[in-house]
Amino acid sequence: MTDDASTQVTPGAPTTNVTRLIHEAASKSGLLWIRVPGAGTHPVWHVWHDDGDERGTGPAAYVVSGPGEQSLPWLPDEVELVLRSKDSGGLLLSVRATSRELTPADEDWDAAVQVLRPERLNAVGDVAQRWAQGCTIHVLTPHGRLVHGPGAYPSDSGSMSVPSGPGTTARWRPWHWRGRAGARRNTPPA
Repeated sequence: MTDDASTQVTPGAPTTNVTRLIHEAASKSGLLWIRVPGAGTHPVWHVWHDDGDERGTGPAAYVVSGPGEQSLPWLPDEVELVLRSKDSGGLLLSVRATSRELTPADEDWDAAVQVLRPERLNAVGDVAQRWAQGCTIHVLTPHGRLVHGPGAYPSDSGSMSVPSGPGTTARWRPWHWRGRAGARRNTPPA
């Protein structure tokens, strides 16, 4: 056994397979957040598709928005995807992604509908026709290095204050002396 320095392995930081981590985070959860520059962060239902889109861009998240679906602001060409841990619900990673809008005239439209349709829960009617008439399908393809991930999480909590809004009570309920009659007598109301 030689004592040569070239045969010694210096311990380093463990490496993380970013592609596999993104795949695990996106495919295990049906919810991700899209951070739009200047327009906030929006939770969305998505379908992760490993084969990517027809252009061969690799794995991607498909998102439907519009009437009868989730609402989203206009998405620019570059957004940030925030993925959560399925176990704790906390931030697992965030990564930049390109956003591409599909229209019914695109050749990728039918393939995207075939990916999304089986995963759309509680769908009523012909969703493909409804999506073609008034909804938007976006293909979100992650790329580059992680913005936040294992070993590089932000120091702030990321919490936001809830904006004030109108009250949720539909109308005022009057006060009754000694409570309401049905509750007092343990009888059903007439």
